[in-house]
Amino acid sequence: MKVTVIGAGAWGSALAKVLYENGNSVTVWDIDPRLLDELRQGRSEHYLPGVPLPTGWNVEPDWDKAVRGRECLVFAVPSTVFRKVAVGLKDSLASLVTVTKGIEYETGRTMSQVLKECLPGNPVAALSGPSFAREVALGIPTSVVCACESESLAKTVQGLFHRPEFRVYRSMDPLGVELGGALKNVMAIGAGVGDGLGYGDNTKAAMVSRALAEMRRLGVACGAQAETFAGLSGMGDLVLTCFSRQSRNRDLGERLGKGETMEEIAASHPKLAEGHPTARAAFQLSRRLRVETPIIDEVYALLYEGKTPRETVRDLLQRGRKAED
Repeated sequence: MKVTVIGAGAWGSALAKVLYENGNSVTVWDIDPRLLDELRQGRSEHYLPGVPLPTGWNVEPDWDKAVRGRECLVFAVPSTVFRKVAVGLKDSLASLVTVTKGIEYETGRTMSQVLKECLPGNPVAALSGPSFAREVALGIPTSVVCACESESLAKTVQGLFHRPEFRVYRSMDPLGVELGGALKNVMAIGAGVGDGLGYGDNTKAAMVSRALAEMRRLGVACGAQAETFAGLSGMGDLVLTCFSRQSRNRDLGERLGKGETMEEIAASHPKLAEGHPTARAAFQLSRRLRVETPIIDEVYALLYEGKTPRETVRDLLQRGRKAED
């Protein structure tokens, strides 16, 4: 199939490699010519240092040439610019796949919902799950889930990506799959705070368990299926992102827990982890739906209201007694 991957970051490059190795005709587009120059040479030193990449794919800096005549377009751009990129696509009949994990702040929409709004005539699917880009690019066994309201499209996208070392499952709940992938980033920041404060495994286990309950609660209020959050894009991605030292979101929380400010972190990492904008979007979404989300609320206060890590932990622990949900 003729496929264009929009976005040459770590995740876009890794998935382009999977698609290429599956025999598809792959084009990669990005607004940054430096990234494309590296991909032409079979490498991505900025995002995937030391990982050998194909050279037989097409690297195209021209937007119109990159998307014209494609059968499938894979969106791998940050959630903060997702709508702007989607609006730039015109007169395409391609199937659209979002692999971006985020929630739009202004509307509370997931990325597939943004695509459906901007391009109502195109079929849309979402791919998500516990998957660090570097491990995928290295061929380390990974499992993800493709979600779509159309089982036919889900099977098509599954066939595009599925490999022995990259197992793709199907789901008919794109909303739940996308919310799981987005909300776990916020929770990972909270988990990282505990690491930065020097807390132990008991704390992390409690944090992950209650985070999953909170994700499910908010997801169901949005219209997602509760059982989706027990799967790859919910529990699976949550565990990976909260425990692994590869997680940029967990690292952001750890640095805050150790006393760094958001200004200091932003200065050293201009592109902040997705959990940063998602925390603001998730907080607004929970307020709009009147859903109790104590962890999201505290992460939001930490990131945007200047609350200290110890204050956020104190207020979480001093909440009233309740039954487990």
